[in-house]
Parts: sequence; structure tokens; C-alpha cells
Amino acid sequence: MGFERVVSLQGMLFLLIVIGVFAKKKSILPEESNKVLTDFLINIILPCNIINSFRAELKIEVLINFVRIFLLAFGIQIFAIIINNFLYRNQSEERQKVLKYATVISNAGFMGMAVVEGVFGMAGAMYASISLISQRALLWSAGLAYFTKANTKKELFKKILTHPCLVSVYIGLILMIFQIPLPDFLGRTIRSIGNTTTPVSMILIGLILGEIKDLKNFVTKTVMFYTTIRLVGLPLIVFLVGKFFGFDEILIGVQILITGMPAASTTAILAGKYNGDVEFATKCILVSSALSMITIPIWCLILKI
Repeated sequence: MGFERVVSLQGMLFLLIVIGVFAKKKSILPEESNKVLTDFLINIILPCNIINSFRAELKIEVLINFVRIFLLAFGIQIFAIIINNFLYRNQSEERQKVLKYATVISNAGFMGMAVVEGVFGMAGAMYASISLISQRALLWSAGLAYFTKANTKKELFKKILTHPCLVSVYIGLILMIFQIPLPDFLGRTIRSIGNTTTPVSMILIGLILGEIKDLKNFVTKTVMFYTTIRLVGLPLIVFLVGKFFGFDEILIGVQILITGMPAASTTAILAGKYNGDVEFATKCILVSSALSMITIPIWCLILKI
């Protein structure tokens, strides 16, 4: 994909977000629409998109790349957890919860899949779904632990292993490994639903941002420091490690885009539920989301996509 097409993709994503903001500001959708769309995206649309991405010819090289990108993704997640121990020591406890969670957990599950598919196609979406396994696991463990504690390890593992997106990875792997063909009507249905990933996920982000009422004083030193870590620092580590180990360009590119996603919308939701700084969380989401529209094309330019 050429750089001009990447910029065009970002323009499309931006307009979809604007549509979501407009729909929220004009009360076109009901108050509960955010939750409904989130549940529909996680439980129906993303699983279909993931399953469809695995409907390809099995190659040993692909399986090896699965292991490589999983290790690369897991490694950067562990690195983020480690640097959390000293990056935000000068912040209040309420803000530390937000910053630590948002450093480990990004919006890759929604926005990342859409961007990667737009840039690298279904092959990219397939690798992205493997990459996101570690983040989805950490969402229910280390990520959530910044705000609260899990009741039992059994409950924790159940949440991880039965997550709809992970279940769809299991199904996709079975279809790919055993080369199981799907009936034409079923394959078309899964593909059609999965193709709505980009518009629904971007509009949902717009709906979330549309709830913000006061845009004053959003850009602060702390917010910019976090945003730099999220959008530049962590992807740079991925770039250097990937190049050092000689990983395929598509693996490095997919993981950089996944890692360079803005703060997750769940950051503000959990901050509100578990006594974090909700206003500060909202600032991190808005600023990092806005600036990602600039950093993502720059990363694509560096990767010569």
C-alpha cells in the first residue's frame, strides 16, 4: 500500500469518527448505544472478521510467523508493565491507575484491527488477531489489576479463554490447519459481517469521544508524555527488536501499528468505576486518538508501506 493510500485510509477513519461524534452530539442514537455497539462489535463483528482472516492456505511459514508475532507482542506488553513501575511515580494514585492501564492496554482491539486490515489486508488482520491474544489476556489480568483485583484465578482464566475474540481465533486456527471449507452461504455471511469492522469500530470511538463536553485544557505535559510513550516510544521498541531479529516486514509493520494505537476507551470506563481520574483518562483518550491520526501515517512512511 502506498503512502498516499495510507493517508486516504486515515482520512476515512477520521470521517467515520466525526460521524460518531455528530451522532452523539445530535442524540441520533440513544444513550445506551455505546454499550450496545461495543457488545455487538466484540461478540459478533470482530469474531467474524477474525475467522474470515484465517480462511487461507496453510503454510509452515505462516505458523512460524504466528509464534514470532505472538512473542513480539507479548514481549512489548511485558516491557510496558515493567516501565510502568517507574514512569509515573510523580503522579497521584488516581492518575497512576489511568496511566499504567493505558500504557499496557491500547485501543488496538477496535481501531487496531481496522487500521491493520486497511493497510495489510486480510493477511494483516490474521496476524493482528494473534498479536492481540496477549493484550486481551492482560486486559483481564495485569490491566484490570491496576484498578481492582480479580476474585479468583479460575474466574480470571475463564474470562481470558472464553473471550469471543479468542474463541474465534481457536475456530480460525482449526479451519486453517485442517483446511476445512465452509458452505458458500456461511462463508459469505461471515465475510459480510466481518467487513463492517472498520465503520462500526470507528463510529463507536466517535460516539465515546462525543460524550466529552469540555475540550479546554486537554493538552497537558503529562498527557503529552503519556501519548509520546504510547504512540512513539513503544512502537519504536517494536521496530528495533523486529529489525534486530530479522522478522518479516509484514510482522514488524502489523505489530508497530497494533502497538502504536491510542489509549483504550475502557480506560475512562474503568476509571469511573474504580475511583480513577475520569477527566484525566478522557484527556488521554482524546489526545492520543487525535495524534494517532498523524503518527500512524508517519510509521507507515518509515516502514515504506
